[in-house]
Amino acid sequence: MKPRILIIYTGGTIGMIENTVTGALEPFDFDHLIDCVPKVKMLDYDISHIQLTEPIDSSNMTPLHWGAIAGAVADNYNSYDGFVVLHGTDTMAYTASALSFMLENLSKPVIITGSQLPIGEVRTDGEENLITALEIAACRTPGGDPQVQEVAILFENYLWRGNRAKKRSATNFNAFKSYDYPELAHIGLSIDFNQDALLRLPFRRPLKVNRTMDVNVSFIDLFPGLSVEALEYKLAQPGLKGIVLRTYGAGNAPTDERFIELIRRRIAEGLVVVNISQCDAGGVMPHRYAAGDALALAGVISGGDMTGEAAITKLMHLFGLGLTPEEVSNLVGASLCGEITV
Repeated sequence: MKPRILIIYTGGTIGMIENTVTGALEPFDFDHLIDCVPKVKMLDYDISHIQLTEPIDSSNMTPLHWGAIAGAVADNYNSYDGFVVLHGTDTMAYTASALSFMLENLSKPVIITGSQLPIGEVRTDGEENLITALEIAACRTPGGDPQVQEVAILFENYLWRGNRAKKRSATNFNAFKSYDYPELAHIGLSIDFNQDALLRLPFRRPLKVNRTMDVNVSFIDLFPGLSVEALEYKLAQPGLKGIVLRTYGAGNAPTDERFIELIRRRIAEGLVVVNISQCDAGGVMPHRYAAGDALALAGVISGGDMTGEAAITKLMHLFGLGLTPEEVSNLVGASLCGEITV
């Protein structure tokens, strides 16, 4: 039986064409895109596609779009063996992270890909990315199960866990990287899966989709010179429920008592604060230095080696479930779907 794959098209550079008047790249419809990749017809797969909305630049991606993508997977889950999401690169890691939380008990591949050059250009990377994503979505184990049973990003030579990846380059074809988790597969003459890195659920449960994301969360980046007054303003935003605090090195921050007391007070009032590192590689080690220990003692939760994209969408997801601040605090540092090393 042919593998059945559904392509979900959202837009992005892969499907853009040049505006003849302005010279700017603009999203185009899926039929134009697929016409540029005749090799797709060489795959012995049963391939269908849907376009959820008008194609968008991924800079315009919102949690409502994430919900629509998750809903499309859920609505078609029993009809297809795998899914390929075509997406712009700028917010791809956010979408991959969000979907990993929204698609609870996922046991089929959801492969997100795109390109750095439009698919109609001579040197485009989009054609190879699309073909490879389709092949990965169709791959099975010797026992007949999907090789990939999670949300993943495929770009150029690598398949990465979606909630571990970051966009590392605006121009390189190998545009994504996971700094603290190995690749799920390396793509060369063959697709070589890293079996030890692939996510496997201990037992199968029905897919559950949690589409509600609470956007009352935010990032705060530390920098030398950040005043207590500026921090207080950021922490006083109406309705704010959670903060991802991007700190120095292994999770360090100023030990000024006013700074620490302000954070301690807001946490006591119900704000959830998660500490992640500004570094690409490595993670928070809250008790290694006094500058990190002070945050932990104030009630700040270690985000370990989570990416910023994973941490912020995880907070959105947990608050979207209607959990209390205490419940969110207990879960945000745990691994829900392989997004953090514990």
